[in-house]
Amino acid sequence: MTWSLLQRYWPLFSVAAILTLVVAAGVFVVATLPPRTIVMATGPEGGANYELGDRYREFLAKSGVELRLMPTAGSLENLELLRNSKSGVSVGLIKGGDARGVKLSGIESLGTVGYEPLWLFHRSEIAGNLRGLAGRRLSIGPEGSGARAFALDILKRTKTEATIGELLGYSPQVAAEKLIAGEIDAAFIVTGWDSPAVQSLINAKGVEVASFERADALIVLYPFLTKLLLPRGIFDIAADRPASDVVLLGSRSILAVRADLHSALQYLLLTAAMEVHSESGVFQKAGEFPVAESIDLPLSAEAWRFHKSGRPFLQEQLPFWFAVLIGRALFVFVPLVAVAYPLVKFLPMMYDWIMRLRIQRFYREMRSVENAMEDKSQQLDASAMTDKIDQLEQRAMRLRLPNAYDSSLYTVRVHIGLLRSHLESILSNGNVPRDENQFPSSPRRSDLSKGSPANRRQG
Repeated sequence: MTWSLLQRYWPLFSVAAILTLVVAAGVFVVATLPPRTIVMATGPEGGANYELGDRYREFLAKSGVELRLMPTAGSLENLELLRNSKSGVSVGLIKGGDARGVKLSGIESLGTVGYEPLWLFHRSEIAGNLRGLAGRRLSIGPEGSGARAFALDILKRTKTEATIGELLGYSPQVAAEKLIAGEIDAAFIVTGWDSPAVQSLINAKGVEVASFERADALIVLYPFLTKLLLPRGIFDIAADRPASDVVLLGSRSILAVRADLHSALQYLLLTAAMEVHSESGVFQKAGEFPVAESIDLPLSAEAWRFHKSGRPFLQEQLPFWFAVLIGRALFVFVPLVAVAYPLVKFLPMMYDWIMRLRIQRFYREMRSVENAMEDKSQQLDASAMTDKIDQLEQRAMRLRLPNAYDSSLYTVRVHIGLLRSHLESILSNGNVPRDENQFPSSPRRSDLSKGSPANRRQG
């Protein structure tokens, strides 16, 4: 029954199979579209990275993607959130050097996007060096921040950690407020020039910024660092503040993502980075960032292609979601069409071959019977030959083929009749004795007409 239905309705089954593949491919395209919401770990509110995250959020919102900002203690916490697949964080800003010596998997870099200076602000009455912090109250950043880890490392390296009166863990904004109020004496802060904390401190009376002594030696010891120069008078040219050039240490800021973040969102983040970070600043020239640098983290494949060739063509020409949909559809349907088109062309040929093969089997068996009848070296077994021909005829009568193959089927039946006639001719002209009771005679015309395909259909 199943084979009969397949024979009769195979075109419909073929169309249904193709439609099923198309629907499945469409479902796959929709299922593999990027999420509309992603989470970015930034840093403490009021810090430069949080402000940068806000600019990213505004840019992505124009493309219909919601970027949720997650305030954190700093770079180290950002790194841990990215490492934890259950945190929900897909992107974060990490300070260069924070991932050194740490085995990371599943995290990639989209490149470096700027400098993060290490500032040492202090009260004016204190000497502007590490030795001047002896017995003083010093904020080095909260637990989990890159600023705290690096400040502790610097204090240990310079052997001044034991001389500090009290180490405190305030965020940049809180540390700035307390330093201006005189509640603490100094603060290590890692954040950008534009952060509210830095801007409030450089304009505050009674607060100065220290210049790092032996900066070149520290850069040799910490290769991820860069020497940054704060020009004389940059705070206030008229008041000549600062009164001399200030040497700062800075690390590059890395835009890090989870490796499983959708490639289209990586391209969108890179486009946002071009707008957010390409402006000129106190420590960088216009267009200097973002840069395809793999500091601490490997650069993602999308970042390599973006920095080499720019945005994908479709994202350049079309709205983001439409470009992503078209791109995914091309990715799925082009290979599908490449496979399906030859298959659709081949299926009818395959079906025709199968039908004709069923007919050819009869001819092979008829050839075998004919060869046995013509073999002069052996005595003809008329009874066995007649039985084989009867079996062929019965099978041919039962064979059901599509209407397109009726002519071939009727031809087979005619040829089986000719084979029977040939056997009777041999029996009548040869030396083989003929016994009407042993060997059936040729069917009468009335019998053939009863068994003909036309009469059977009428019945």
